[in-house]
Amino acid sequence: MARMKRPGPLLTLLAGLLLAVFMLTLNATTGTKNASSSSPEASPSATPQASPPPTGAPSSSSPPPPSKSAPPNADYAGRTDDNSSAVAVSLRGGKAIAYFCDGRSKESWLKGDVKDDGTMKLTGKHGAELNGTLKDGRSIRGTVDLGGQRYAFTADKAVKPSGLYRATATVRGAKLDGGWIVLPGGKQVGILDRDGKPAAAPTIDPQTGTVTVDGQTLTASPVTP
Repeated sequence: MARMKRPGPLLTLLAGLLLAVFMLTLNATTGTKNASSSSPEASPSATPQASPPPTGAPSSSSPPPPSKSAPPNADYAGRTDDNSSAVAVSLRGGKAIAYFCDGRSKESWLKGDVKDDGTMKLTGKHGAELNGTLKDGRSIRGTVDLGGQRYAFTADKAVKPSGLYRATATVRGAKLDGGWIVLPGGKQVGILDRDGKPAAAPTIDPQTGTVTVDGQTLTASPVTP
């Protein structure tokens, strides 16, 4: 009986090539799937996140500016630049009252508000007007318009008994209205009005405010707004 021949080397080589092609094809397919599954577009974690607000950002609202306080309560007295008259001003709670007097026949009472910056516009009868500015709480510099004339003045801060005084009364049927300015140093300028007729006022005692008019003792009191 004749014996069968073994497969030749050619068959063995062919089988090895087929196996190699199969393995390469399998690896290529697996790599493509893995790459597709790892794509950022398919991953839920790829959704963009909102950035946190920056810290230390300036506030859109600015704090209100500090409010100014009203000028302090005080009294001021002085003379006009031409030395013809005296002016006194009393400040209380943002209000002011002033008295202009030449000590003979010309006088005016004025009043109004004082602004936080120390400026004031005070008005009186017959168009009288005082415009002034408080300087560092030590003095008032301004003008008085009265009877068609303008008087520039400086009134320094007054310490009692200096300041502004007034007395009203009826004596022997006559209505009396007196105003006095006691200047620093003690000098007085005042007018006493009897039933609308002005004249130089008698001297008051600045410590007590007493004054004698037509034999009757009156008391002049410090004037405040």
